[in-house]
Amino acid sequence: MLPRTTRSANIATSLAAACAAWLVLAGTPARAADEAYEVKPSPVKATLGQKATATVVVATKKGWHLNAEAPLTLKLTPGPGITVEKPRLSRADLAASTDSTARFDVGLVAATAGHGDVQAEAGFVICQETLCRPIKEKVVIGVEASQAGESAKQPAKSRKK
Repeated sequence: MLPRTTRSANIATSLAAACAAWLVLAGTPARAADEAYEVKPSPVKATLGQKATATVVVATKKGWHLNAEAPLTLKLTPGPGITVEKPRLSRADLAASTDSTARFDVGLVAATAGHGDVQAEAGFVICQETLCRPIKEKVVIGVEASQAGESAKQPAKSRKK
C-alpha cells in the first residue's frame, strides 16, 4: 500500500491534468471543419502598391442558416507590409449574401514582396428552428506579393550553344 501523501499527490496530479485538458479543449474555437458552418478565406496574389481583393466566405451547412438580425463582422489584423482598407467589416460591407452564405471582399495593399498574412476573425450567429449558436472563427488570408509583371515571368532557361 502506498503512503497517503503519494496517493494524494497522484490524485492531485491527475486532477490537474484533467483540468488542464478541459481548459485547452474549452478554449479552442470551432474550426472550419464544424458540421454546421465553414469560414473560407481565399489567398490573394498582389502587385506591390496596388489594391488587391481577397474574399472570406461564411457558409452554413445541414439545415443551419445565418441569423439575419444578428451582427455579422470580420475583424482584420494585417501582418507587416500589408494594409487593409477597413480593419473591421460589418453586414453593410458584404459583397454578397443569402440566408446561408455571406461574402466579404477584403481590399488590401502589399508594400513588401513575398508572403504575408492577414489574420481575420469572423463573428456571426447561425440558427436552426429552435437553436442558435454564436460563432467566432479565426482564419488566415494568405497574401503573395510581387513587383508588377514579376508573377508572369518565368526564369530564363540557359541555352547550350
